[in-house]
Amino acid sequence: MHGVARTGAVIATGILTAVALTGCSSDGEKNDGPAGGPGAGRTTPAPGGDGSGSGSNAADLEGGWAGRTGGKAVVLSVSSGKAVLVTEQHACTGTVQGTGRVTLALKCVDGGDDRTTGSVESNDGRTVVVSWGSGVRDTLAKTAPGALPSGLPDLEGLPTS
Repeated sequence: MHGVARTGAVIATGILTAVALTGCSSDGEKNDGPAGGPGAGRTTPAPGGDGSGSGSNAADLEGGWAGRTGGKAVVLSVSSGKAVLVTEQHACTGTVQGTGRVTLALKCVDGGDDRTTGSVESNDGRTVVVSWGSGVRDTLAKTAPGALPSGLPDLEGLPTS
C-alpha cells in the first residue's frame, strides 16, 4: 500500500512540475501558446526547419508533450533546456541539448533507468518521437500551455498522507 501511495505522490509531483514548466515563460521569452492560434506568426517550417521533421534544435522541444506507450501515460515537459518526464512508474528530471541530434539526459528519483538517455527521432511541432537507450520509443503529442494532458493516471483512492 505504501508503494502505491509513493507512486501516486511521485506522479502528482511530476505532473505539477511539468505544468509549471510549460505554463510559464519569463522576460518575454517566446511562447508558442494559443495567442493567435496554433502556428500564429510562424513563417518558417515547423521544427526541424530543414523539412526533415527531425526537430534539429533543442529549442524545438520546448513545451509540454503527452501520450501513451504500452497503454501507460507518458508526459514530457521541456523549458529552457530542462526536462521533466513523468510516467505511471517514474518521475525523472534532466536536460535537453543539441543541434542536429537532440538528446535528453534524465535521472529518475526512484532509480528507474528505462528513460534516462534518449534522442529525438522526429519532431514536426505537433508530434515528437523519442527513442530511449533502453529500446523504449515514445510518440507524444504537443499539449496546450498550462493545461493538464488527457489520459493521466487516475490518482483517485490513493491515500493523501
